[in-house]
Amino acid sequence: MQLDIIVPVVMSCALLWWVSRGVSWTTRLVVTVITLAVIICILLFERSGLYVIPWRE
Repeated sequence: MQLDIIVPVVMSCALLWWVSRGVSWTTRLVVTVITLAVIICILLFERSGLYVIPWRE
């Protein structure tokens, strides 16, 4: 795996753990799955070529 995929996933999981310390395990699992799905969708959208970041042209 590439570093640009691993770093956001690890940082998001750490942030979710820190924020959700008082939340039940079911809610924590649902939020984690949704967050990872959003990260994956953003990465796939960026790599698809439909969105071009101006400084990468």
